[in-house]
Amino acid sequence: MKTETQNYRSKCPLSIALEFIGDKWSLIIIRDMCLGKSKYCDFQASSEGIPTNILANRLRELEENGLLVKRPYQDKPVRYEYFLTPKGADLLPVLQQLVIWTQKYVSECMAPPEDFFTIKPEDLLNRINRVGK
Repeated sequence: MKTETQNYRSKCPLSIALEFIGDKWSLIIIRDMCLGKSKYCDFQASSEGIPTNILANRLRELEENGLLVKRPYQDKPVRYEYFLTPKGADLLPVLQQLVIWTQKYVSECMAPPEDFFTIKPEDLLNRINRVGK
C-alpha cells in the first residue's frame, strides 16, 4: 500500500490523487463498484471493454493503495469479490461531480442509473457487511 512517506512527483494534492486514480481505468472500476459490481467478470462485462491484463493490474493497484479489499467467494478455483474501503467509497462524490460536469458540457453522454446521485459513501460500505463472509 502507498504510504505517507512515498516519494510523489510533487506535493500538490491533485498530483498525488492522480497517482492513485489518474489512469484511464481506475475510476471506471470504482464507478462499477459504486453501481454494485463486485466480481472480476462483472468488471469485464462493462461497456468500456477493459482488457483482462489491465483489469487484473488495476484491481491489484487499487487494493495496494487501500481503495478496495478482496475476499474469496469460491475455493476451486479461487475467485474473489471486491469491495470498496472507506478510502475508496469517499471517491463517490468525486465521481458524482464528474458526471454532473460531463452532463453539463457533453450533450451526447448517457444518463447514469437513477439512484447514482442518491447513494452515499456509507451505502457502499454497507455492501461488504451484507455479503456473507
